[in-house]
Amino acid sequence: MYIPKQYRMNHDEAIQFMKSNPFALLITVDEHRPIATHIPIEIREDDGKIYATGHIAYGNMQKKTLENNTDVLLIFQGPHAYISSSWYTVDEVPTWDYLAVHTYGTASILTSDELKADLDMLLNRYESHRENGRQWHTFDSKFLESEMKGIVGFRIEITSIQAAAKMSQNRSDTDYKNIVTELEKSDEQGETQAAQWMREQRKELF
Repeated sequence: MYIPKQYRMNHDEAIQFMKSNPFALLITVDEHRPIATHIPIEIREDDGKIYATGHIAYGNMQKKTLENNTDVLLIFQGPHAYISSSWYTVDEVPTWDYLAVHTYGTASILTSDELKADLDMLLNRYESHRENGRQWHTFDSKFLESEMKGIVGFRIEITSIQAAAKMSQNRSDTDYKNIVTELEKSDEQGETQAAQWMREQRKELF
């Protein structure tokens, strides 16, 4: 992903972004054809390394491309928005603002015990705060064993991160404030979320 220097996230920002936007696009290549699956991903840091874990359906043929694959791509996307140049104080062309992270790494298939542990952590993240949340221990063990036969778990050791936050950082304070103000008028969730992110970056303007 091409990222001009002024739009690059730092390492810690990229890690937090992935954790906050966990629904990712898993991309591999089957011979010469790229294939992709949209799935939730968990990001974990262990002994100085970064891992992404998840699972896909057993019937998903992408599973054949995951074992010992050194060229797996994960794409995480955040808010994005069309930016009209009518909001600028100078005469320029419009653009598109966005937040995105691409990661590359080496994939491997999880063992049954590793998959159980990963699913337990996944349920804990999304269910522990809910009233009567369905965590691992609340399910019948035989039911879980049966359900696990329908999925394949994987782990990706991330070896490269490309993280972009192209969010009008190059604009003057006046233009920046105009952009945020106009985006906040929108009924589109992505545009209002983009405005919220931008507000946080230059709080002193608001």
